[in-house]
Amino acid sequence: MSAGVYPETGLFVCFEGGEGAGKSTQSRLLRDWLMARGETVLLTYEPGDTPVGKELRRIVLDPATGELSDRTEALLYAADKAEHVDHVVLPALARGEVVITDRYVDSTLAYQGAGRTLEVAEVEAVARWATGDLRPHLTVVLDLEPEAGFDRFTERDRIEAQSLEFHQRVRQGFLDLAAADPDHYVVLDARAPVDEIAARVQQRVTPLLGRP
Repeated sequence: MSAGVYPETGLFVCFEGGEGAGKSTQSRLLRDWLMARGETVLLTYEPGDTPVGKELRRIVLDPATGELSDRTEALLYAADKAEHVDHVVLPALARGEVVITDRYVDSTLAYQGAGRTLEVAEVEAVARWATGDLRPHLTVVLDLEPEAGFDRFTERDRIEAQSLEFHQRVRQGFLDLAAADPDHYVVLDARAPVDEIAARVQQRVTPLLGRP
């Protein structure tokens, strides 16, 4: 894995993990904690947090879409990321803000790479190109067995409805990415109490703010 480009201004934090792991909850908790400390924070997500991204999200997640070529799916997610980085993430970082995103490149590598059994290096090349190789300063992986995650929602979108084996490959994909770059990742047990997870995240983020 190449070194990538890390923002010189602002702070970029990403939450990753499988279905039902609590990414949205922890993203909001981190935002609230940072804002209480006086930080300017942008909370965003993928796919779908741009006008173009909303249409792409509908296509990739709506069960009515049916079967897509695995490569088509990967390219649609890459297109969403290109829009998201150019129009949401980079402008906020340039303003010196803290950007927290619920999902980023790792989701494409885990879902469309490991999950769909595409060549991860090829998927990564496309995703890194789409994002200008922009990397988060910290990626928080909320690790949860797929079986446990399925119990946390009643209706499933097109990706959630994939097989258990698919989601097991996704989980391992996230863990492999974290193991390969421990300086920029923290893996936390998503089954732990919400407040305990939030405290662990805050502990890792604090040094990145440049002050105790």
